Amino acid sequence: MAGEVLVDALPYIDLGYDDPGVREAAIAMVEEECRRYRPTKNYLEHLPALNTTAFETELMAAEFERIQNRLPMEPLSMKRYELPPPPAGKMNEVSAWSESVDNSMAQLEHQAVRAMNLELMAEYGCEMWKSYLETLVTMQAKCQARLAEVKKEIQDVNWARKTKQTQGGEKLRTLEAQWVMLVSKNYEIEQACAKLEEQIYHKKRQSSALRAEGRAE
Repeated sequence: MAGEVLVDALPYIDLGYDDPGVREAAIAMVEEECRRYRPTKNYLEHLPALNTTAFETELMAAEFERIQNRLPMEPLSMKRYELPPPPAGKMNEVSAWSESVDNSMAQLEHQAVRAMNLELMAEYGCEMWKSYLETLVTMQAKCQARLAEVKKEIQDVNWARKTKQTQGGEKLRTLEAQWVMLVSKNYEIEQACAKLEEQIYHKKRQSSALRAEGRAE
């Protein structure tokens, strides 16, 4: 399969990681590869362009533009809390006074609503806060239970990996022992064959020497 990676490491049974010089050798290999890697300016050209404004709203875009242009932030408008009278040139106009009265009534209603909210908070705020805390406790318990499940799943995966690698390690050690035994037997057979060939060679020479002596007599 294209892109398939063969993992030939068995960390639960492999030995030698803590031996002197192993870590230094691995770091040296990484540094050597980093020295040989020379990325070009366009080494990411095969990737699509990064969209950095995917989650920006109009308000965020305007604020980013303000910051980029180093413009000061607009001060907080307090006009909604002011009760200005009509302008000096419109002091005798009924419509101007009507606008001022409407503005004062709107602000009076706003203050009345705020006072009502304070009264409601004083009466029901404690119970609402308790309910909110109970909700938080319930959410925390659910999150802790889910965290425990995930930790158990991770532990199960690690145990499965360890069991599989331990079984594989035993099989590898058995095969290695068989390989060593077969190599040793092959070596013994080769040595025996070499001795037999040497004996045959000497026998042939002796036979040739005897036939030569018989002809000479």
